[in-house]
Amino acid sequence: MSLRIQEEMDLMEKLEILTDAAKYDVACTSSGVDRNGDGKGMGNSVAKGICHSFASDGRCISLLKILFTNECVFDCKYCLNRCSNDVPRASFTPEEVCRLTMEFYRRNYIEGLFLSSGILKNPDFTMELLYQTLYKLRCEYNFQGYIHVKAIPGADQELIDRTGFLADRMSVNLELPTSEGLKKLAPHKSRKTILAPMRQIQNRMTENKEELAVFRNAPKFVPAGQSTQMIIGATPESDYAIVSVAESLYKKFRLKRVFYSAFVKVNEDASLPALPGGPPLLREHRLYQADWLLRFYGFEADELLSEKRPNFNVFLDPKCDWALGHLEQFPVEINRADYYTLLRVPGIGTKSAQRIVQARRFACLRFEDLKKLGVVLKRALYFITCSGRMMYPTKLDEDYILRNLLSEKERKPLGIDGYRQLTLFDDFNMQAADIIRSECGRVV
Repeated sequence: MSLRIQEEMDLMEKLEILTDAAKYDVACTSSGVDRNGDGKGMGNSVAKGICHSFASDGRCISLLKILFTNECVFDCKYCLNRCSNDVPRASFTPEEVCRLTMEFYRRNYIEGLFLSSGILKNPDFTMELLYQTLYKLRCEYNFQGYIHVKAIPGADQELIDRTGFLADRMSVNLELPTSEGLKKLAPHKSRKTILAPMRQIQNRMTENKEELAVFRNAPKFVPAGQSTQMIIGATPESDYAIVSVAESLYKKFRLKRVFYSAFVKVNEDASLPALPGGPPLLREHRLYQADWLLRFYGFEADELLSEKRPNFNVFLDPKCDWALGHLEQFPVEINRADYYTLLRVPGIGTKSAQRIVQARRFACLRFEDLKKLGVVLKRALYFITCSGRMMYPTKLDEDYILRNLLSEKERKPLGIDGYRQLTLFDDFNMQAADIIRSECGRVV
């Protein structure tokens, strides 16, 4: 698109193009930093203060989420904005991004900004534009709200450092789980180039913590940490490979979040999968559940999956699936188990486990108490005892528990994804069904 046409394009046209171009980037979050305004500027950043809305596919949109430009010198096969695509192109100026952010904020539409970008000319040129935008927004417009900005792989280290002192969170997209996938679908990018700014941001954050310990008023560098995104389903990696990569990123780079984006086929290319069933949203959901287990529940990737069993069960969440495969560790006695053992019980989360540990100091807990503490008993009852007794006379049998855990909503027709759904009516006669009802003490 010529410069003259770009100049004639009004701001709302640019906004329409560049918000639509940003919709496939899910690596944004509004949480992670508390910072009050000083009374001189506009806005503040509160960890839970961002207003959220939801797109039609269920994705959370919490910020003014835009690309600085959808011009790009790269030709990634999975990307709508690749240089070989014939799509409308637009670029903001730093002043335009500032005006948009301030006007949307004044109207109470947003409480922060997520700013990403295609690669315009080269990484340094693009990173310089992003830095200028944040500098104007912070120093000239006195915007003190939340800002999440992308660090451009290959950009000069000093540019990334200067930008990090103006942003609350930075992210570097891993793009694809493995270097082999990257070579296949994004040959202009390399794993080394992507990981280098991740390490740089991590090291600078560590240095900044030491500076803040000595000088309380020192500027903060990326106080909400860094995150990344992986596209799921564009390349043939297993769930085990993806979860292992995420675990490694958390340990080596101390990331706050790894985001998983179900692959949406926006380009026709022989090297891209067909996806007859649409984007793998259920797989994305299972990966997020597993990610939660890695970050908060003390699980490791090798516990959830293995080379022999590389993918998650489509019917059960990863925690229930793990519990069914490790019945030798159950039932767990609620009044004696430690906090980390409680976390492994399906139906018990971090808050309910904390409440159990606190409450049992004063009394012996019963099943009716657990419900008040937030335990999901319809899952937990198969795996726990209170004072040595189970809630109902249930069996520690994998098939039996599986049949009862699968709600009607979760059941699928026979043959989907190689699984055969068990139902009382297909696989058992009515006499067997009556036996199960009497053993369980409730209608199955």
